[in-house]
Amino acid sequence: MNREFAPTRLDVAGFAAEEGTLAAVDLIAKYPRLVSELADPADDIAVRWEAHGAQRPGATGGTVPWLHLVASTAVPLVCQRCLTPVDTELAVDRWFRFVADETTAEAEDDGSEEDLLVTSRDFNVQELVEDELLMEIPITPVHDVCPVPVKLSVADADFDKSEAAKPNPFAVLGALRPRKGE
Repeated sequence: MNREFAPTRLDVAGFAAEEGTLAAVDLIAKYPRLVSELADPADDIAVRWEAHGAQRPGATGGTVPWLHLVASTAVPLVCQRCLTPVDTELAVDRWFRFVADETTAEAEDDGSEEDLLVTSRDFNVQELVEDELLMEIPITPVHDVCPVPVKLSVADADFDKSEAAKPNPFAVLGALRPRKGE
């Protein structure tokens, strides 16, 4: 029996039991948290993703639901050297093991190499895609070679002139101090 699965309300156990597959090419507007990170939000940026369900043997002898997620996109971020947009590839290829509840997830998280999620009858795969792509954003996106010259000084000439015009604060204090014999 092949069922239809919805990416925003996925029955994880059923999806894994049927070894289901979901795939989509979405416009980035469906991912508002990702859009908020972009240097130049364009409506035509595509987010491609595929999710595959699987059953694997668990520690207790029964089967456990798993999900394999592959997602990718190219987004414009702000180059941290020249402050202009830099196209950055984001890619995810990750397996997730599902557990019964949050308590189990917390208990098993430190000892497991895979990512753990809580089994749900209305799991949102699109939110998982967005979460995973957000975590792939580099801390400091930069061009290999910036398209504009990078200004390496932190002050300009006017700044130095204004500093020279200010009186030395210790000289001002010294002028306020009474002199000997006065």
